[in-house]
Order: sequence, then structure tokens, then C-alpha cells
Amino acid sequence: MIKIYIDGACSGNPGIGGWGVVILENDNDPIFLKGGESQTTNNRMELTATIKALQHFKTSKELTLVTDSKYVKDGIQSWIANWKKNGWKTASKKPVKNKKLWLELDSEIARHSINWEWVKGHAGNKYNEKADFLARRYIEEN
Repeated sequence: MIKIYIDGACSGNPGIGGWGVVILENDNDPIFLKGGESQTTNNRMELTATIKALQHFKTSKELTLVTDSKYVKDGIQSWIANWKKNGWKTASKKPVKNKKLWLELDSEIARHSINWEWVKGHAGNKYNEKADFLARRYIEEN
């Protein structure tokens, strides 16, 4: 079983942002990934964390993705089908924000079998907290 915790953070919105990923695979040591951008938003970092987590795997996997971002989870599970059907417009007929990242995420998701889980952020979940720490660490270091 592979379980992945993902999180994004931003100092200012927009501002410098970071993303963090914790990958737990069977009894192996956790894998930690982090990165960021100098001028971004929190939602972009949440999406990027998810994309980077999926890109870590070169072959198709069965994954559980754990996020505290309803934006990412709802976007993939509820909204994206209608965005595609409506020419990448929201229900209010506005262009979908972060379309390029959504397209990239949609492409990555197609390679895997994914179970999505939502957890409340900053509520003591060990690996959600670690993913948040990694994202914030990137911001502090840059």
C-alpha cells in the first residue's frame, strides 16, 4: 500500500510558496519531497504538491492521496468533469483558474488508481503536519 500526504503553503497570497509531500510505502522509510515558487498562490502549491507526488512514480500504482485541500479533492472528484464539458469554464461561466495545473494533474491521475482522503489541516495528523512543515520549510529557505 502506498499512502501520500500532500500540502501547499504560501507566504502572502500571492507570494512565495512551497509544497510538501510525504510518501509512505509499506514498511519503507518515508520519502520526503519539497519545492516551491517565488510568486504563486496557496491553491497552485496544493495542486503542484499533488502533481509532484504522482510524478514521483514512473509506473502505474494504486495510491491513497491524503490532502487537507478541499480545492484539490473537490476539483478532481466533483468539478473537473463539468469544466471539461463546459470548455474549461466554471458554473458561473468564468475561466477555470490554474487550468494548466488542472490539465497536468488530470493527466497524471489517469496513470494511477487513486483513493482520495481529506483530513482537517493543522489538527495533529502526523504526516499532514510533516507535509505542511516541508512546504513551509521551502518558504523559509527561499
